[in-house]
Amino acid sequence: MALRRDGGWVLNGAKTFTTNGHSAGVCVAMAVTDKEKSSHGISAFVIEAGTPGFRPGKKENKLGMRASETSEVIFSDCFVPAENLLGEEGAGFINSLQVLDGGRISIAALGLGIAQGALEAATKYAKERRQFNRPIADFQGIQFKLADMATQVEAARSLTYRAAWMADCGDLRHTKESAMAKLFASEVAVRVANDAVQVFGGYGYIKDYPAEKYYRDAKLCTIGEGTSEIQRLVIARQLLGKKK
Repeated sequence: MALRRDGGWVLNGAKTFTTNGHSAGVCVAMAVTDKEKSSHGISAFVIEAGTPGFRPGKKENKLGMRASETSEVIFSDCFVPAENLLGEEGAGFINSLQVLDGGRISIAALGLGIAQGALEAATKYAKERRQFNRPIADFQGIQFKLADMATQVEAARSLTYRAAWMADCGDLRHTKESAMAKLFASEVAVRVANDAVQVFGGYGYIKDYPAEKYYRDAKLCTIGEGTSEIQRLVIARQLLGKKK
């Protein structure tokens, strides 16, 4: 919540699951400036680290993506000068929607990278690991699994590249394409990482090998920047021409 004061605003509240909440030098926060206007009463503010009343809170102990910190950020009678209002008052919600398409493409690219890494690790291991005096890559069961993994990765790459190309063009609406890329690439990351663990067998469950990390990291892609269920809603609404 943000209340107007002489020369600026006073913010109170908290935000969970904030990427780089402890280390970022600048935060963009969405706060309610007029609760009577619902989504049109939300505004964006720029807050620098060290601003009185603004501090990071609990740092989350996550399953995966542990190199990227996630934490709560807390606002307690945090005064923000009027010039720190980002954009127009009341336009914060609209502004946040405008950046979602790019965020979805970013997560699609992240999922694609994880899937590619898991595929490469599984392929390399299958060539090196020997059973019955031959590499396990010689066995049809492993070959079929790798083939399916590679096909899914290439399909995810095509969707992600298409959405990124449309975004790069600047004047093409790409909400549907970015949601499709995010949905498919993130779920491919989970499936391919799971299959990589299977290829590694028991070693796939051991931290000495990379498969378990791909497996843990992949799951976030189906949650961050909107869950898979939300992406399906977005895609369906675009197909049906619904605005809400």
